[in-house]
Amino acid sequence: MRLVYFVFLLLMFATPVYSQNGRYSTSDKQAIKHFALAGRHMDTRMFDEAIVELTKATEADPQFIEAHIQLADVFRIKRSYKQAIEHYLKAIRINPEFNRGIYLKLGEAEINEAQYAPAQQHLEKYITFPNFNAENLEYAKKLIIDCKFSLQALKNPVAFKPVNMGPEINSAADEYMPVATADEAMLIFTRKINNNEDFYKSIKQDGNWQKATDLSTRINTPNYNEGAQSISQDGRYLFFTGCNRPDGRGKCDIYIVQKKGDTWDKPLSLNPPVNTAAWESQPSVSADGRTLYFVSNKRGGLGGYDIWKTELGDNGWSEPVNLGPTINTPYDEQSPFIHPDDNTLYFCSNGWPGMGNKDLFISRLDKEGKWQQPVNLGYPINSSGDENGLTLTANGDYAFFSSNNLKGLGGFDIYTFEMPASVRPKMVTYVKGTVNDADTNEPLEADVEIIDLEKNKIVYQDYSSPERGEFLVTLTSGKNYGLNISKNGYLFYSAHFSLSGVEPKKAFNIHVPLAPIGIG
Repeated sequence: MRLVYFVFLLLMFATPVYSQNGRYSTSDKQAIKHFALAGRHMDTRMFDEAIVELTKATEADPQFIEAHIQLADVFRIKRSYKQAIEHYLKAIRINPEFNRGIYLKLGEAEINEAQYAPAQQHLEKYITFPNFNAENLEYAKKLIIDCKFSLQALKNPVAFKPVNMGPEINSAADEYMPVATADEAMLIFTRKINNNEDFYKSIKQDGNWQKATDLSTRINTPNYNEGAQSISQDGRYLFFTGCNRPDGRGKCDIYIVQKKGDTWDKPLSLNPPVNTAAWESQPSVSADGRTLYFVSNKRGGLGGYDIWKTELGDNGWSEPVNLGPTINTPYDEQSPFIHPDDNTLYFCSNGWPGMGNKDLFISRLDKEGKWQQPVNLGYPINSSGDENGLTLTANGDYAFFSSNNLKGLGGFDIYTFEMPASVRPKMVTYVKGTVNDADTNEPLEADVEIIDLEKNKIVYQDYSSPERGEFLVTLTSGKNYGLNISKNGYLFYSAHFSLSGVEPKKAFNIHVPLAPIGIG
């Protein structure tokens, strides 16, 4: 059984606490009566009613240690960590040796309130007790590492000025998982209303994001959840997560949908070997569209949720491969984002050393093509709350992310901030091209192929859009490329272009007039 399962049981559910002789620490009948009533409420998960009875029990006898511990447990389940800390500390003051589990739960609550020094002290006290459950001991040691990391991170803050994207994007509901097209003309994100997840989009006009609207009724549904999406650099293909859909194989599956003109087509499931009876979600597609990173809890992983990848070949998507222990841990790794440089991966994790809950991390490919050990993006980008869903603009200067810890308009809001230089990806430039008939100037749907001349490797292969003859691709700056364009009935087009010295924040425009093949 995986470690994460034990941690879930430990942290989410309270258990009755008694002294070693099996008797209560109080003889006050009213206190015991209220404690017993609270227990009944706990059995039916009526936590607010349990809090009322436990409060009465501690009022009847302020030294009733079991009532203080149980009250703290209920507050922890409700994520009211300040109140939980208060009652755990009261229990310790009454009898510091009463129950060792108090110190682990207290340390976890203090981390959630960014009280790292006392949390470390209480966790170190916890591991001094004998006869440990191995999983609990490992988890306590992990939390101690988090405390030590956090105390150092607080001393060395990174530049971070998050800007709430405002009411055009955010609302009283939860907004998260933002992704932008390479030209930053459109932002797509997930919004949860009444526990239903749907996609919304915002268009940038004159440098300002417009009021978000429903993405498409062909994608969004009233009865199922759609979210955790990735959009191709040209905005024509959307990979997303659909949950509990009739055509699904597991609780959540990955789908792809193509944009034709201004409308979206019908979503299609990726099917096996990508989708399984397990949970597959949070796709992120590479710039060339041939590698897909995603999250799954399928067998063969290292923890609860791991990051996997699959590659597109002549026979479809390959058997997914786990990214391994350099990225994944016995805990959870989620919301991967592969930058268009195809060399830099951002994701969130509660397994690597962090500030508490899920933090944001970066990993880069080394010269051998292996992922390096992740680096925490630092404080205050990361906090004791949940940070997830980080994505970047194609030029890597700015990031989008969601947080519930910055006092926004709702629970999770979407923010943008300038990325610190040390955690930016490689520089890329987005290339915008058009293909037209040389005689009539009509737009053409043609086969477009771009080759990295240094590596002699195809880095882009797709069709220009039939409606406008357009293609858009992000390419590593400072390199030379070959361009091949072909279409039946037209002369083959081949040329070279260079992105050396090109301003990465501006589009590199290419116009290709294809000459029709003359008769005779």
